[in-house]
Amino acid sequence: MTSNGKIGVALLSFAHVHARGYADQVRDHPDCETVAVWDSNVDLGRRVAEERGLPFYTDLNEVLALPEVDAVVVNAPTAEHRDILVAAANAGKHIFTEKSLTITLSEATEVMAAVQQAGIKFMISLPSRCRPEILFAKKVLDEGLLGEVTLMRARIAHMAALDRWFSGDTAWFTDESKAGGGAFFDLGCHRVDVMRWFLGEPASVVTQMVNFSSAYDIDDSMVSVITFQNRAIGILDVSWVHRYGPNPLEIYGTEGYLGIDAAPNGPRVQWISNRAPMGNDLQGYVIPSSLPPPLPSPLQQWVAAIKDGTPMSITIHDAWNLVQLLEGCYIAGRQGHEFTF
Repeated sequence: MTSNGKIGVALLSFAHVHARGYADQVRDHPDCETVAVWDSNVDLGRRVAEERGLPFYTDLNEVLALPEVDAVVVNAPTAEHRDILVAAANAGKHIFTEKSLTITLSEATEVMAAVQQAGIKFMISLPSRCRPEILFAKKVLDEGLLGEVTLMRARIAHMAALDRWFSGDTAWFTDESKAGGGAFFDLGCHRVDVMRWFLGEPASVVTQMVNFSSAYDIDDSMVSVITFQNRAIGILDVSWVHRYGPNPLEIYGTEGYLGIDAAPNGPRVQWISNRAPMGNDLQGYVIPSSLPPPLPSPLQQWVAAIKDGTPMSITIHDAWNLVQLLEGCYIAGRQGHEFTF
């Protein structure tokens, strides 16, 4: 703890596009105090530390040895995650990290073992799991209100490659050795995680991946078709070459259908089911006010767990599961044939 009794947080890298947002959340949280900045990119780290009036360190181990550092927020290039996360766990520091956990499953397994052995509070940023429409869909699935799921189709896309979003400090997003992959590995994490959460253990996957725009030397449009162990089929569709159009999520079952799309007043959810309870007024289009309340954000949950020991809705196992499915999808795409998990 810091001298004023707050959770001391070190910010480990500002490489990720969301790093400043997380730094602001820590700064503004009444139970936290930012005490240090480290970055493998010395110029970037020193510049941001000076902007925020914080001490900058070039030695990660020196930061992790600081007694006032209780926890770390990791926004480094994904290729650096394994070393940073294992070091932080071994130092007994609570961890909040951007996705993906790591690039490879073997690295993810090392991180999970270190986190479990250390007994620290771990959180990965998967904010979709806190959204009312996603919580509603999970409830419907858990209660069997769609029957057996036969197909889930999910798209997430924007115009990052068309408009060349990444350069300078964020150019690493387009380097496969640092990022793990392109559109699917970055943006796709959100839908990959939700599909894995909804449908369970994957069995096999086939993938088509292309570089459509030639803006970056990395995949910018990719589709994976996964067969899950429960025989459901999942279609994941991710793109950085999407100018306009919806990003729908659709789930089809033997007894019903649930679809999620954007609308001007919030998420539009359609639910039609033979298993809807009698007299239930949610069948059809479900208005946002009828959805479950949102959960606290991943960072808010993490701070509460450190301070009060409250449970978190996202675990290290979820982070491992995400890497498992990401790796399988990319192996299938790179090798050009079905990959079996």
